[in-house]
Amino acid sequence: MAEYMKMQSTEEVKMSTEKCFLLENICCPNCAANLEKKLSVIDGVNEANVNFVTKKLTLILCDGVQEELLENDIRAAVKSLEPDIRVLNYENAKNDSAEKPQEISGGLIRLIVGAAAYAAGFIAVMLHAGPVAAEGIFIMSLIISGGEVFYKAVRNLLKGQVFDENLLMSIASISAFAIGQYEEGAAVMLFNQVGEYFQELAAERSKKSISELMNLRPDYANLITAQGTKRVSPEKVKIGELIEIKPGEMIPLDGTIVSGSSFADTSALTGEPVPRRIAAGGSVTGGFINGSGLLTVKVEKPYNESTVAKIIDLVENSANKKAKAENFITKFARYYTPAVTAAALIIALIPPLLFAQPFHTWLYRAIIFLVVSCPCAVVVSVPMGFFAGIGAASHKGILIKGGNYLEKLASIKTVVFDKTGTLTYGVFEVKNIICADGVLKSQLLEAAAYAEVLSAHPIAKSILKAYGKVPDNAHVESFQEIAGMGIILKAAGSTISVGSEKLMEREQIAFEKCRSDGTLVYTAKDGAYLGCIVISDTVKSDAAKTLSTLRTLGVKKTVMLTGDSETAARSVAAAVGIDEVRWGLLPDRKVSEFEKSSDGSTVFVGDGINDAPVLARADIGIAMGGAGSDAAVEAADIVIMDDNPLRIVTAMKISRYVRAVVAQNIIFALTVKFAVLILGALGYANIWEAVFADTGVAVLAVLNSLRTMYTSKF
Repeated sequence: MAEYMKMQSTEEVKMSTEKCFLLENICCPNCAANLEKKLSVIDGVNEANVNFVTKKLTLILCDGVQEELLENDIRAAVKSLEPDIRVLNYENAKNDSAEKPQEISGGLIRLIVGAAAYAAGFIAVMLHAGPVAAEGIFIMSLIISGGEVFYKAVRNLLKGQVFDENLLMSIASISAFAIGQYEEGAAVMLFNQVGEYFQELAAERSKKSISELMNLRPDYANLITAQGTKRVSPEKVKIGELIEIKPGEMIPLDGTIVSGSSFADTSALTGEPVPRRIAAGGSVTGGFINGSGLLTVKVEKPYNESTVAKIIDLVENSANKKAKAENFITKFARYYTPAVTAAALIIALIPPLLFAQPFHTWLYRAIIFLVVSCPCAVVVSVPMGFFAGIGAASHKGILIKGGNYLEKLASIKTVVFDKTGTLTYGVFEVKNIICADGVLKSQLLEAAAYAEVLSAHPIAKSILKAYGKVPDNAHVESFQEIAGMGIILKAAGSTISVGSEKLMEREQIAFEKCRSDGTLVYTAKDGAYLGCIVISDTVKSDAAKTLSTLRTLGVKKTVMLTGDSETAARSVAAAVGIDEVRWGLLPDRKVSEFEKSSDGSTVFVGDGINDAPVLARADIGIAMGGAGSDAAVEAADIVIMDDNPLRIVTAMKISRYVRAVVAQNIIFALTVKFAVLILGALGYANIWEAVFADTGVAVLAVLNSLRTMYTSKF
C-alpha cells in the first residue's frame, strides 16, 4: 500500500474517493465476478463493484491514494485477467463509443455466416452428399461461430481459469465431434453464441431505455452577457448570472424566472404528462423543456449542484447497490459451475472405468452436463430485472438509488409520514387572527411580520404575504431561529417572540391557548402576549387515496410525525386516515419517535431539512424531491420528483412486480437446468435439450426481465 498512499497512519486511511470506469467488451457475468474479486484486493482499493448489465466498474478508494499510479495497476489487473476488455474513463467513455457498433456488427456477421454454414451442413445431410462433406461443413460452422471462444478458452486455461464458460463450451462441442455427433457439436457452439448475442442485445435495450433519462444532460446554456447572448457549457455558468431559454429548449440549470412565462414539459423528471405553467417569480428546474415563451432565468445553483446533475449521477450509480437476490446469485454461480463440471467428469469416467459401461454413452451424458453448467440465465437476468425496475420507476418520476432499496420496498409493513409538504402541500395562508384583549389585528400582524422578515420558512412567507409590506429590518439587533419552536427578534429596543406554545413556555410568557384548526403562531412583544395567528395548509388531493391503497397492499400501520400543533396534526391525520399521530416534535424527537414505530421494515416519507436525520435512519427513506430540501433528497433512498404521495404506491407495485419477475427467472432457470441434468444423467435428454436449458432459458429469462420496462400495470 505504501506505493499508493501518502504519508499517513493506518488510522487515517478511510473510504473516501469513488472512481468509475467503463469495461468495454466485458462479455460474461463470470468475467464480471472474477474481476470484482481480483480488483477488490488491490492495495488502495477499499471496495470494487462490477455491474455486468451497465458494464460499469466502481472503485471505492482509500483516502490519500495516488489515483494515477493506482489506475495503472487497475488496467494491468484487468488486462491480465481479460485482455479483450478495454478500461475507459467513465466520464470520457462516450468519446470511444463510435467503435462499438462495428464490434457488434462484426459479431453478428460471424453468427450469420456460422448459421449459414450450419444450415448448409443440414442440407448436405439431406441430399446425402456424404459424411465427409457434411462433417467438413459442420466443422467449418464450428470454427466460424466458435473460433473466438476456442482462443479465449486456451488463453484463460493457461492463466489457470479452469471453470471458464469458454473452456466448458469448447470441451462440450469438441467432445460431441469426437463421438460423431457433428450436428449437435456445432449446434452447442452456434446456439451458445446466438444466446450471448441476444443477451447483449437485451442488455443494451435495457440500458438505452433507462438512458433516456440521461438525455436530461443539457448541452449548453444561453448566457446573457454585456455583449449579448453567448452559448456556453452549463458548467461555466455561475450563481447569479442570467440565462435565456428559447421555446423548445431544455432548461439547463436550476433558477428563478426573471421575465417571461410559458408552459414547461416536466415529464422527463416527474413523469407528469400535463405541462406546468411557469412565470416570472417562479422557480424552474434543469431538465424541464420550455414550451412556447421566451424565458430569462437567474441561476440559483451551479451545474454540479443542480437537480438534473444529481438525478443523472443518481441513476448512473443506482446499479451499484445490489439486492440480496443479486448477491445470492453471484455466490451461487461460484459453486454451481464447478459442481456441475465435477459431476460431468464423474459421469464420463466412473461408469466406463468401474462398471464397464460404453464410454461413448457416458461421455455424451457428460457433454450435456457441460452445456448446462453455465449459470448465465440467472446471473444475467436477476440484476437485469432490478435494473429494468429502476428504469420503469424513473419513467414514473421515481428515482431509486439501488436494487437493494427496490427489493426491500416489496416487504414494507409500516409507513411513517412527515406532515408538511408530504401529506399537505406546504403552501400556507393566514386563516384567522385572534388578538389578546386591547390588541388590534394590525398590531399583531405587524409584530409577527417584523419577526418573520429574515426567515425563509413557508409560515413566515404566509405572514409576510398577509401583512402586505416588507418590514424595515434596518434596526435589527439580533435574530434567533429556534428549530421546532419559532423566532426571537430584537430590534429598536424591543423583543418580539413568534412561534409555538413551546416558545411561549420557554420564554415564560403568559398566553391563551388557541383551539382553532391549523398551525398556530403565538406572538408576544417585550414579554406581553399579543395574540395568535392561525395558518392553514391544504391536504394533498391524493393523500387519502394513498393511505387507503397502501392498506390494500398489505401495509399494517401508518404513522404521522410533525412539529406542528396537536390540533393541526389531528386534523390532517383524520382527513387522510392515518393510524397514529405524534405532534410537537423537534428534529431529534422525530428520530426517537420513528424508532418506536420501526419494525425493521419501515419507510419514512419526508421533504424538509429537519427530515434528513429520519430519512437516513429509516429502513427506506423516501423524499419528496420536487419541493424537498437538498439535504432530504441526499439522505433519502428513493426520491419522488413530482411530490405526489401516490408515487409511493407506484414504487411498491414496481418493487413487487420486480420481485415476482426475479423469482420467476430463478425458479424457471434452475428447474429447467436441474431437470435436464437429471434426465441427461439417466439418458433421457440429448444435447438439444441441454442447449435449450442453457441458451434458450437465458434468453427467455432476460426477455422476462425486460417486461418490467414495458408493462402498463403501474
